[in-house]
Amino acid sequence: MFNLIERRRWYFLISALLILPGIIAMIYSTVTLGAPFKLSIDFTGGSLLELRFQEPLDLQTVRATVSGQGFPEMTVQTVKDGRTLVIRTKPIDVATKKAIEAKLEEAFGPLEELRFESVGPTVGRETTRAAVLAILASSVATLFFIAIAFRKVPNAFRYGVCAVSKMFHDVLFLLGVASILGLLANWEVDSLFLTAVVTVVGFSVQDVIVVFDRIRENIGRRRGEPYETVVNRSLLETLHRSLATQLNAIFVMIAIIFFGGATIRHFMTTMLIGMVTGTYSSLFFAVPLLVVWEQGEIGRLFRRGAK
Repeated sequence: MFNLIERRRWYFLISALLILPGIIAMIYSTVTLGAPFKLSIDFTGGSLLELRFQEPLDLQTVRATVSGQGFPEMTVQTVKDGRTLVIRTKPIDVATKKAIEAKLEEAFGPLEELRFESVGPTVGRETTRAAVLAILASSVATLFFIAIAFRKVPNAFRYGVCAVSKMFHDVLFLLGVASILGLLANWEVDSLFLTAVVTVVGFSVQDVIVVFDRIRENIGRRRGEPYETVVNRSLLETLHRSLATQLNAIFVMIAIIFFGGATIRHFMTTMLIGMVTGTYSSLFFAVPLLVVWEQGEIGRLFRRGAK
């Protein structure tokens, strides 16, 4: 029988390598930008104007056209072959918006308004508070549910703690990815990103509960086997089911990312990253963490890492 669990120290190292760059990026972003991520107008407040032109645009020319005309300071970028212009600025009224459009239409020809949004920062605060409360509530519920469902297994509370630790492992990785992409690709965190994180949390515990449930069954069936062998057997028995279930969802997300609308692309990309990370952490973080804890290896693991 192939032993996956014996390589658990490598899995912890991989998890560290996945999470540490994101933590460093969040610290750097906080120092330089004042926030761990590049925030959208959902959090900062302001206006977003998206326009489509018939011909590709040159950003330098666009900036020169709108600067010094009495308009608020704005950030401009092009998407979709350079014909779609996205303008982010401080809150503006309809009259100012029309003045900006008139100036751009005069310089670059006919345009089509695709989107105009004005939001206040309270939207971001309320969404963030709801997301944090949802994650904390799901953590507590998961902890007590597993502790009750696994009450006939020795140290049942540890199963719940490992499941919750896996959940925060996935959330921390997603936050780190958002921070890195904000620095490298101007990826902005908005309310849809928080929705994706909460959704990933919901999926996050599903796989690990399946594996833990098989461990519970095999502990009763194979009382003479060492605990590590029982866990490894359970992991191998559920591996194909976990991969098959998650791959089905992953393929659908990839299709939506490539063929869906641009407005949900960031949301689906976040979901995809969370699903892939969640599949890994269910099998190769939460389960090895349980084995390390059950066999009293946590102290030795830290001592070996220090050496």
